[in-house]
Amino acid sequence: MTAVMGAAAVTEEEVRGAGELSDDELTALALAADPDEPLGPDAVPLDLFPSQFAGPLPLWYMPPVTARVTRSWRMPVVLMLVAAFLLIDAFGLCITYGQLTAA
Repeated sequence: MTAVMGAAAVTEEEVRGAGELSDDELTALALAADPDEPLGPDAVPLDLFPSQFAGPLPLWYMPPVTARVTRSWRMPVVLMLVAAFLLIDAFGLCITYGQLTAA
């Protein structure tokens, strides 16, 4: 795999041998890359690194949402509201504008 940086071509071995790359060098490599060039035979799919990627975004960019398991007053209130609306619908009534009317 080769990338063009400025006027000189840089091979993957030279990039790996150079150690850490600065953001400017990485930007130049990314901008110089040809998006229509087919992937090389040594390309590694990102699916092989499940610890670094979860879904379409890497974990360092946007960590997954974690749910808190708490027992509070909210769950019974929400369930009671849902049950009340289902009961109103079951009797064929309407409460769209805050007033209980026949549908």
